[in-house]
Amino acid sequence: MSENRALQRAHILANHILRSSSPPLPSSLTRDVCLQYSPPELNESYGFDVKEMRRLLDGHNVEDRDWLYGLLMQSNLFNRKERGGKVFVSPDYNQTMEQQREITMKRIWYLLEKGVYRGWLTDSGPDAELKKLALLEVCGIYDHSLSIKLGVHFFLWGNAVKFFGTRRHHEKWLKNTEDYVVKGCFAMTELGHGSNVRGIETVTTYDPRTGEFVINTPCESAQKYWIGGAAKHATHTIVFSQLNINGTNQGVHAFIAQIRDDDGNICPNIRIADCGHKIGLNGVDNGRIWFDNLRIPRENLLNSVADVSPEGEYVSAIKDPDQRFGAFMAPLTSGRVTIASSAIYSAKVGLAIALRYSLSRRAFSIKANGPEVLLLDYPSHQRRLLPLLAKTYAMSCAANDLKMIYVKRTPETNKAIHVVSSGLKAVLTWHNMRTLQECREAVGGQGIKTENLVGQLKGEFDVQTTFEGDNNVLMQQVSKALFAEYVSCKKRNKPFKGLGLEHMNSPCPVLPTQLSSSTLRCSQFQKNVFCLRERDLLERFTSEVAQLQAKGESRESSFLVNHELAEDLGRAFTEKAILQTILDAEAKLPAGSLKDVLGLVRSMYALISIEEDPSFLRYGYLSRDNVGDVRREVSKLCGEIRPHALALVSSFGIPDAFLAPIAFNWVEANAWSSV
Repeated sequence: MSENRALQRAHILANHILRSSSPPLPSSLTRDVCLQYSPPELNESYGFDVKEMRRLLDGHNVEDRDWLYGLLMQSNLFNRKERGGKVFVSPDYNQTMEQQREITMKRIWYLLEKGVYRGWLTDSGPDAELKKLALLEVCGIYDHSLSIKLGVHFFLWGNAVKFFGTRRHHEKWLKNTEDYVVKGCFAMTELGHGSNVRGIETVTTYDPRTGEFVINTPCESAQKYWIGGAAKHATHTIVFSQLNINGTNQGVHAFIAQIRDDDGNICPNIRIADCGHKIGLNGVDNGRIWFDNLRIPRENLLNSVADVSPEGEYVSAIKDPDQRFGAFMAPLTSGRVTIASSAIYSAKVGLAIALRYSLSRRAFSIKANGPEVLLLDYPSHQRRLLPLLAKTYAMSCAANDLKMIYVKRTPETNKAIHVVSSGLKAVLTWHNMRTLQECREAVGGQGIKTENLVGQLKGEFDVQTTFEGDNNVLMQQVSKALFAEYVSCKKRNKPFKGLGLEHMNSPCPVLPTQLSSSTLRCSQFQKNVFCLRERDLLERFTSEVAQLQAKGESRESSFLVNHELAEDLGRAFTEKAILQTILDAEAKLPAGSLKDVLGLVRSMYALISIEEDPSFLRYGYLSRDNVGDVRREVSKLCGEIRPHALALVSSFGIPDAFLAPIAFNWVEANAWSSV
């Protein structure tokens, strides 16, 4: 007995040392009873042209995107690894913060050498801007830290020089920025002020004797905070500061300041500290900056809106301080545009992984001795993921529409872009976080592993709900803009024009009391119910504010008291805008399978939005029976969209290498041979 045990131990030890195969299984435990991975492509069909759907979703520059995907997959800098017989590229999140920062910068240099950034600041026009946006989106699919480092350098620093500056700044800085001779950052946020930019405490004065501006951090709450690139790599920054001329505060202005020399040493009269480790984005070196009587040339004031003469006279063609501040803020819209689009691509990655896994992973049997059931064949699993998939489709159309109006912007459209981008940035980033959480749970324990991405992405993208405007603040801005438009049109007795409010020039739509399946799926009904909600909430909001003002309350305090109505209105406006963009996309398609499937997706978006918003029941737009009808229709749509699930996520066009091992052969990826 002891001899047999010794032989068995020796055999096990030899197998371990030699990494040989395990001893044969007893005949009663043959491999045909073990779970085997079955690619979903074997059983799932594509009921429409996936390539055409991808073109609709990406919207522009598909070939440029594929070129950059290829570049990222070619280089070992992007952490190529094989799992389950497939090659994947994703950052190594096990690296230290310092290692992640250095490898992110090396990746930036690699892409520079390959010409990825060519024309990002020196070319102009819609086509150049769309190409830049497409390539940035691909970088974000690979690594949010990479896209944020690029976004700070090109879209914040670079665009500030381009739009706040004049010819002298363009000639000196733009080409050097594009070639990374200069590494820029953007010092707006302070410890004591984030969303309230007007309240920042950094102070700049002018010294006419030397022709220099003098920048100071007067208190600890004025330190610049969360400045991407400041902790390690940036050589220059845009400084947002109050400008005080001869004792008069002229408001917030933007200046160029050098913070490091060519050898990377911090410049005199500047102190920089590291913000430290974060829940995500550790490839970005966020820092804090203090200015101690920092002197910069007069020419470093970005002077497209206002200037200071050599003698110290303040000059601006815009006399009203509020309008001047608005002119400074208008070019920053690009940040909200890129964040909204980036959030949707993150949601696409999460859904592609979770849905592919649910099409190959089985659990439980519904019949005695029957086969286990695919996760996505459970109605409850469909309910978890397919409405989020439909929302992602609709929001993808909205993000594309936002990009198009942004790259074709004019002074007349700046207001609309501000309002729409504020609403979409909030709603799309909230959607991304909810989607990633649901995807994490939907793949079970596998979602906890960093290599499977969905859990890690939550920490990487969480900050999107805060930077470039706190989401709740942005939704308040949307409601205030709608309020102002409503009051203006009523006061002038003019029809509504712009911000999608034209429907308010027509009689209020009347909804049917009985809602059949065909009614619920009718695009006109969906538009009517969304317009009715927006119209009623806008009228309620303006009425409540007016009543409080009549009692002596200020407009601002009246807004604050009615914050719940304001939030409901912001949501109604944004969801209606999203619905309109997917309706527009659907209308452009010829009759056929692609149009039919997009129609299902559009109806799912509309109805799940109705189901999830208590406003429809709270304010009586729909009855309790109506809401029950909506819920049942959503479940029916889940069953009808289920056969298209694989085709719908394949239409995202994201190469397999940018997904995760559990999206493919998760058995082989976790086999002993892969250890």
